[in-house]
Amino acid sequence: MPLSALALVVLAGFIHACWNIAAKKAGGDVRFVAFTSVVMMVFWAPVGLWVGWQQLPAWGLREWGLVLASALLHIAYFIVLLRGYRKADLTVVYPLARGTGPLLSSMVAIFFLGEQISALGLIGILGVVGGVFLIAGGPGLWQAAHDPQQQARVRTGIFYGGITGLFIASYTVVDGYAVKVALMSPILVDYFGNLVRLVFLTPTLLRNRPTVCALWLQQRRYALIVGIFSPVSYVLVLYALQVAPLSHVAPAREVSMLFAALLGGHLLGEKDRGPRIAGAALIAAGVMALGLG
Repeated sequence: MPLSALALVVLAGFIHACWNIAAKKAGGDVRFVAFTSVVMMVFWAPVGLWVGWQQLPAWGLREWGLVLASALLHIAYFIVLLRGYRKADLTVVYPLARGTGPLLSSMVAIFFLGEQISALGLIGILGVVGGVFLIAGGPGLWQAAHDPQQQARVRTGIFYGGITGLFIASYTVVDGYAVKVALMSPILVDYFGNLVRLVFLTPTLLRNRPTVCALWLQQRRYALIVGIFSPVSYVLVLYALQVAPLSHVAPAREVSMLFAALLGGHLLGEKDRGPRIAGAALIAAGVMALGLG
């Protein structure tokens, strides 16, 4: 993996961890997803429209089809992720989602997109995924907890984390194809994908407007953080995908767990930080192996 791509992924990982903590604090549902989409549309309009003015005339059915598929997968990802955050700990849902996502997307890239990977790169992928699951609790996730309520909460986190990971893998492959094969601009893939998402999300803002207004007042600070910064983290990843293999970039994104393990436990007051920091160290070693491999 080129050093420039690795630097983009590391920066994206820090931003990604920060906005996920904000999303967890918001405790929102599909309406929060709609709030963030509106913020993205307005704040990033100058950039999206400027790039689009130059490139949109060349788009055809394939390009718009990829944008539509990406938008639908991102909607499902956001809804499942936020539901998991409401029902379980971020430090269970987030690591499991980030662990299963790159594993699946790397397998697709290697077996279906024809990408090659060295032995060191494969060790790096396994290190990243292993570290993610260690952060989430490792084998202890499957053992009975002393507190039945906590046991149920952990199992709920496992379920939502796994489903979220499936959607992460899906949109990663679709968007990776868009920027690597269809040669679409990463900025346009993200910005116009958000506009398509907003078409599907707008009805949620029009129903029960007093409740929507009240929720906006409660969640607007977090919606602004997510809406402004989440596109930055993802566009950086898409630019990295243009110069590095998807099978390397997808796992390397999990460097965000280094930041989530430290920031999430401290800011959200979640326990068992020791094993999670050890898992974060394993992720760091895996990312280094990916960079060298």
